[in-house]
Amino acid sequence: MHFIKQLIDFGIQQALSCIFAVLIFATLALSKVVEIPGLYRYDFILIVCLLIQFLMIYSKLESWDELKVICLFHLIGLALELYKVQMGSWSYPEAAVSKIGGVPLYSGFMYASVASYICQVWRRLELRFMHWPPDYWTYPLALAIYLNFFTHHFLPDIRWWIIGALFLIFGRSYVRFTVKGEVYPIPTILSFLLIGFFIWIAENISTFFGAWQYPNQSQSWQWVHLSKISSWFLLVIISIIIVANLKQLKYGAAKKSLKKAY
Repeated sequence: MHFIKQLIDFGIQQALSCIFAVLIFATLALSKVVEIPGLYRYDFILIVCLLIQFLMIYSKLESWDELKVICLFHLIGLALELYKVQMGSWSYPEAAVSKIGGVPLYSGFMYASVASYICQVWRRLELRFMHWPPDYWTYPLALAIYLNFFTHHFLPDIRWWIIGALFLIFGRSYVRFTVKGEVYPIPTILSFLLIGFFIWIAENISTFFGAWQYPNQSQSWQWVHLSKISSWFLLVIISIIIVANLKQLKYGAAKKSLKKAY
């Protein structure tokens, strides 16, 4: 019974951490069946996403520091979207006023929802990474992952080499999370993979509701290819490396100011 209670509380904390993403899914589903005269669907989604973000801050479900991280992911995601759409990797077939280079601005919130989840779960479950690799490994690794999303269109795809390097660099690392005062460990690589898998599930839901469209979904909806799990797995690593280092910078600045005060 104790294990079941812990599992239920863990699920509740995970669900609360996904509020941003769940509200976006609800918006996608609603906009699929409800048409607003004079307002394009993608523009409606953008308006709702902005409102959600405002309410997250207003209700203190997210802090201003977390908002800064989320905005950074907007920019990272939008740059990737602009490139991928131009390369034909996926498309946004519907019309909208808020489209730049064929990409609706609400798409940045898809990446922001991942950042929001990571920030929320970090705080709610008190994540602590043990044996975290040095910056001289994690920074180049994150850069290589991000650049490979662009370069694999005209250079060999090195994602499997990168994944091999990940197992070497993060092989000893594990993350501790806390549920009702009890601490549990999980290998860092496994945590990356699990998050990537559930994002892939979310991606299938998103494409079903027409958030975007892969070439093989132009005639009818189909499951997103399993290979996309590796893409999300790698994107999650970039996300966590960025969040971890931003938290480290803030913690370092707090320590310095504390030393000066005394």
